[in-house]
Amino acid sequence: MATTLTGGNPHIVQLPTTPPSSGGCDPRAIVQQWFNALQAQLSQPDSIDLKYLFHAESWWRDMLALDWDMRTLHTSAEIQNFLRKCQAQVQLSGFKLQDQGKWQPKVEQVVDGLSWVSSMFFFETAVGKGSGMIRLTQGADECWRAYAVYTSLQEMTGAEEPIGKRRAAGTTESMPGGLASGTWIERRERQKEFLDSEPTVLVVGAGQAGLNIGARLQSLGLSCLIVDKHERVGDNWRKRYRTLVTHDPAEFTHMAYLPFPQNWPQFTPKDKLGDWFEAYASILELNVWVKTSVASAEYNDATAEWKVNVTRGDGSSRTLRPRHVVWCTGHSGEARIPSFPNQESFQGTVYHGSQHTDASDSDVRGKKVIVVGTGNSGHDIAQNYYENGADVTMLQRSGTYVITAEKGVFMMHEGMHEDGGPPTEECDIVSESLPFPVQFALGVHNTKRFAAAEKETLDGLRKAGFQLDFGVDGAGIARAYMTRGGGYYIDVGCSQLIIDGKIKVKHSPRGITGFGPRELCLEDGSTLPADIVVLATGYDNMRTTVRKVLGDKVADRCQDVWDLDNEGELRGMWRPSGHPGFYYFGGNLALCRVYSKFLAFQIKAVETGLSTGNRQY
Repeated sequence: MATTLTGGNPHIVQLPTTPPSSGGCDPRAIVQQWFNALQAQLSQPDSIDLKYLFHAESWWRDMLALDWDMRTLHTSAEIQNFLRKCQAQVQLSGFKLQDQGKWQPKVEQVVDGLSWVSSMFFFETAVGKGSGMIRLTQGADECWRAYAVYTSLQEMTGAEEPIGKRRAAGTTESMPGGLASGTWIERRERQKEFLDSEPTVLVVGAGQAGLNIGARLQSLGLSCLIVDKHERVGDNWRKRYRTLVTHDPAEFTHMAYLPFPQNWPQFTPKDKLGDWFEAYASILELNVWVKTSVASAEYNDATAEWKVNVTRGDGSSRTLRPRHVVWCTGHSGEARIPSFPNQESFQGTVYHGSQHTDASDSDVRGKKVIVVGTGNSGHDIAQNYYENGADVTMLQRSGTYVITAEKGVFMMHEGMHEDGGPPTEECDIVSESLPFPVQFALGVHNTKRFAAAEKETLDGLRKAGFQLDFGVDGAGIARAYMTRGGGYYIDVGCSQLIIDGKIKVKHSPRGITGFGPRELCLEDGSTLPADIVVLATGYDNMRTTVRKVLGDKVADRCQDVWDLDNEGELRGMWRPSGHPGFYYFGGNLALCRVYSKFLAFQIKAVETGLSTGNRQY
């Protein structure tokens, strides 16, 4: 049974093969026996021996249950050494199997040649309670051993979230100081302005990242101020191009604590989402200062405290002294804008896709429009220009992965984040429970399945000259997003326009050499007539924004963001950044919901003395 890292590309693994299922097994008995044996080993931390419990090529992904960081451990030897090192302090114990719902112990036929017994489980540690997933597979000796284990901290003892039966009473008498300290609204006005205290955490940016992490922090009892440069909460979506609609379905994109209503549209228009963000901030009592920008920031290593100067909309300034700064300016926040020879002599219009509002802002009928780039934004902008009468050509340098919102996207969420599916909290645990390299390996099989369902669309694109790329190892969208942050298009209508020849495609693998007065010049010697050129060329690393706003001293201590580190976890994001007291936070709505809990726990652990919050990269 082999699961190996192969050369050439990092984190490409071969899934194991398992014996044909003999049937008639008792999944609950198999999993319970395994946990009984694990608990026996954990009771003797210094001599833990996992050779009968794990395959040689096994995985353990941990979200803060064993270490105050996100870790992926590969091979039984590495897992054994890690447990020997941490178990005496962590005290992992009290394993209990899921006894209801979809993720009770069961046999799963995962892909051809691979089946496993899986179950959700619950556990305790010295600092709280957690949830996880176990996948057991049979080897040639027919013994059941762990292929993949996931542990995640879900609750910190002494800092339980005030939800359900623990919700606050809400009466004036139950609030600290009683009526003498004011009514709820009087307290809120002082809290929002931080007239009596400093925020423990300063969050920069009030999009899905800032709002989710702000809600999580406040539920853990940490004072938090969110600042945003826009006029209103939600403007980071409202001010995007006019036709933008989310490409992920509603059940996948809920926010922490407050899911969308059941009559919410499947895909959310940008302005509607912006209004939801504004309501969310109010309902969850988040402290947000809009029209506020960070002017400067310095960190004092001796006091573990920031000095942050902010400028507010009325021209006033304020110096804040938080212990933590969470940078939520957007994974796609800083536009990557290339320049080309003779661009200044071009007599048409050139702009980056981030500056696009709507093609109807001017009369573009009959105009020659070149969209450089074939990701989500490039397609949406090309479609917008076509629908307003322009003659549109998309310039494609390399292949793009295409999946349709109509079929493939819903296939991705089958049995998980979908209408009538299991609770979101359980789906979140399961969806993050496999290490990214294993997720990518499974993605190879799923990508083939999606392609078969979308064959007509993909064949039509190929015939139209659009080049497809199914990604490294053929792993499709998940790997493209987690390693590149792009390189794909979720089709909401533009593909058919390409297939029908209504939007043209020009393939130029060697790119652009420059501009002429009325044309774009390509490396192959050809030219494209152009009145308008839109550079849908993507965005820079978030570290670029940090350097631009906070300067080199801070940015030099941070690491770059995104792509996988040596272990297979996402680099820099949702975890220590390299700079003490500074964290990057971003991603789509679902990832911000899931990982906001873990980042909030990390900050709480620092504040309670359980962690230093630092990790050397």
